[in-house]
Amino acid sequence: MNGWELAALLLAWGLGGGSPGPATLTISGTAMARGRIAGVVSGFGIVCGSAFWGVASALGMGAVMLTNSWLFIALRYIGALYLGYLALKSFRSAWQGNTAKEQAALNGSLKSVFAKSLAIHLTNPKAILGWGAIYAIALPQEAPTSALLLMFAQLICVSCVVFIGCGILFSNRWIVERYRRARRGFEIGFGVLFGAASLKILTTKAI
Repeated sequence: MNGWELAALLLAWGLGGGSPGPATLTISGTAMARGRIAGVVSGFGIVCGSAFWGVASALGMGAVMLTNSWLFIALRYIGALYLGYLALKSFRSAWQGNTAKEQAALNGSLKSVFAKSLAIHLTNPKAILGWGAIYAIALPQEAPTSALLLMFAQLICVSCVVFIGCGILFSNRWIVERYRRARRGFEIGFGVLFGAASLKILTTKAI
């Protein structure tokens, strides 16, 4: 793989990670409601979840899941239920009005924010399949361990830029002010998107 091909691969990885989904919705909602530190911590939790699946895929767990479909199905339902819970929290916050505590964001301590963000990515079985696909595209079948580690490092660096950058971007004062003025609309939007993500996971055809 030459330099241009690698750049295109990393760009596609970054765009895929930054597209609207459970991870980016969680980070942006947390950053807007609770500020930069919480947003960055949420992003770091997502990155750690991605790193876990990257290592698991490199060790062959993806193949294990493909041959034991119940693992994939179990993770799928756990993830869908959690996203549904987040959707209900957002709708409840919108219903209660602007005087209510923001519910779209992850609440609790920073440790809790990290743990909940990590859980969102760990309960997304598609993540390990994504890592497996990118390894298959980028590396030859007999690639040495050093090449695998280098590819992992490059991909996780891109994930850091995307997810932690999302936490920084959405904690911007201008964005936060708009969020506070139109919080109910944001909460409804988060609820719809989290609910849609939950339904998509539930209706995805099993392996």
